[in-house]
Amino acid sequence: MPKVGMEPVRRKALVDAALRVIGDQGTLAVTMSDIARRAGVSPALAHHYFGSKEQLLIETVRSLLRQLRDDTVTALNVAPTPREKLSALIRVSFQASQFAPDTVAAWLAFYSEAQRSEDVRRFLVVYARRLRSNLVANLKALCSVDDAERIAEGAAAMIDGLYIRQSLRSAPIGIEASIALTEDYVTSHLDQLHRQGRAK
Repeated sequence: MPKVGMEPVRRKALVDAALRVIGDQGTLAVTMSDIARRAGVSPALAHHYFGSKEQLLIETVRSLLRQLRDDTVTALNVAPTPREKLSALIRVSFQASQFAPDTVAAWLAFYSEAQRSEDVRRFLVVYARRLRSNLVANLKALCSVDDAERIAEGAAAMIDGLYIRQSLRSAPIGIEASIALTEDYVTSHLDQLHRQGRAK
């Protein structure tokens, strides 16, 4: 029988354990028993809280996206200018909690699962749209809408690509290097627009 008041604690422990197990194994083909064991609870209790492994996995990806959203909002709120907000978006994308090897492996596993699961695909589409929207909104203060959309697409593709490179554990790219590469991309395009007289 679950202890009264323990549900939020146990649910979080199971989500954290799911993230670690998926990251360790690099696949969503993990069992509820694997996750429960890592969380220090019984498989029956895990099923009690989530009903199925699929629901636990959905909550895990939702938790990742919720944390990323909250961190993004905080970072944007303290950045005073559009250009500094762009830097904040880039830095948040590569922060240690999101760019850790097990978290990167989990992200890739979820992207793979999105080919089969409409729920997972929907969450990842929301993430992609949110990142693009934030990039475009701040780029529009610096250049035309068309240029803002083009640069945003490139920056978002760089972020996703650097996550894939990070997953190749034999040749990982560090946080600061990833930030610098993405910053260089944005800065070079904005500088080019400035030279052409197309920047605001």
